[in-house]
Amino acid sequence: MSNESSNTSQRTEPSTQKQKHSLVEGSIRASLIRMTLPMIVGMFMMFTFSLVDTFFVSLLGTAELTAISFTFPVTFTIMSLAIGLGIGASAVVAKYIGREDLVRAKESSTVINYVALAFAAALIAGCWFFMEPLFTVMGADATLIALIHDYMSIWFPGSVLLVGLMTANSILRAHGDSKTPSIIMAGSGLINALLDPLLIFGWGPVPAMGIKGAAIATLAAWTVGYGYLFYHLAIKHQLISTRLPSQQILVSSSREMLRIGLPAAGANMMTPLAMGTMTAIAAGFGTSVVAAFGVGARLEPIATLLVLAMSSTLPPLISQNYGAGRLDRIKEAYSISLRFIVVWQLAVYLLLIFAAPWIAGLFTSDPEVLETIRLFIWILPMGYGMQGIIILSNSSLNAMHRPMTALYLSIARFFIFYVPCAYLGSRLYGVTGFFGGAVFANTLMAMISWVTVKRALAAEESPHAVKQ
Repeated sequence: MSNESSNTSQRTEPSTQKQKHSLVEGSIRASLIRMTLPMIVGMFMMFTFSLVDTFFVSLLGTAELTAISFTFPVTFTIMSLAIGLGIGASAVVAKYIGREDLVRAKESSTVINYVALAFAAALIAGCWFFMEPLFTVMGADATLIALIHDYMSIWFPGSVLLVGLMTANSILRAHGDSKTPSIIMAGSGLINALLDPLLIFGWGPVPAMGIKGAAIATLAAWTVGYGYLFYHLAIKHQLISTRLPSQQILVSSSREMLRIGLPAAGANMMTPLAMGTMTAIAAGFGTSVVAAFGVGARLEPIATLLVLAMSSTLPPLISQNYGAGRLDRIKEAYSISLRFIVVWQLAVYLLLIFAAPWIAGLFTSDPEVLETIRLFIWILPMGYGMQGIIILSNSSLNAMHRPMTALYLSIARFFIFYVPCAYLGSRLYGVTGFFGGAVFANTLMAMISWVTVKRALAAEESPHAVKQ
């Protein structure tokens, strides 16, 4: 079917499309559950990419575990770009769906697909060029640099596919489809988990490739996932066009998407920048603390899985209702999400306290690393509920087309509260203060984020509301 006939179909069958995509009617609680449950499964498998890599690499030795721990802030930077651009796509596409303008929604979906890949290629090229000095500044010695190079020389080129996966998944979620992204993420995670031990340790004719094998396994998983996703988007459901739109549409859609996507990407990139700084602080205590901090950083997405799933499913719901002018539903969705996530993360924290010795033993037998991992688990997850408030508040602000407000909050969180408090705590109370300072910072920032969203909603009710 041609683009013209497809667009005609979208214009002449609005009731069918509205029934399929609309999140502006019905129970908000039911919509959140319907969209979030499949995302939990998909994200669990997706986040096990790094956790499974960490587990199998840890069996190679402490040096390899430390090397992969150093890569986390850099790999998360690439992921943050993908997440940020996806946020921009989701906010714009979902807004047009809320207004029942499905032609414009498809144009925006097409633009984000190609612009995201271009941005990723530029960022990855820069990271590749500065790979060695980057990790040297973070505190890696010559031995670790060699191991890091083995891993990142494969991970960097393949991460273009990661950007494609994550941004395209955002397009599907903007259309109200969270089931397909979860299937793709789960399938990719399963492929990675199956290939990891085979390629890292070797078997039969397959040679043992060590830390490089972990990167190859991840690359293979991304390749399969992106191939299927592109077919699903471009051919099966025609949510994007296989051709670039006209110059006028490209410019207008890019401008609108990037107005939200770039600040959102910048906000997400605050996390790896802060993590890099935190890793450097941890390096001052020795390689055992770096290794433990790296394991903890990879456990965090699993412990906050529901927060991250809701941060993907709440924005489409908010954006569609924002486009439809339903501020009452936005307030209800935000309130329900925050109340639930605080209670949930408290339950997760209590579970982690009892499981800490067993979890630490999965990753290392080094007594010093074991003790530091346990300390991480006993302290940092105490603040995950507050962290959930911060994340969902930022997601809500982006969904309401207030990306600069979300960016300012992210900058304040990491560089006014999180890193300074952790550093001050480390100077006063050692490793315990390092972790405790981060919890204190998240608590302060959660209160600020909640107040900011409440003010933004009040401003939207004003006839002279101004977007930031």
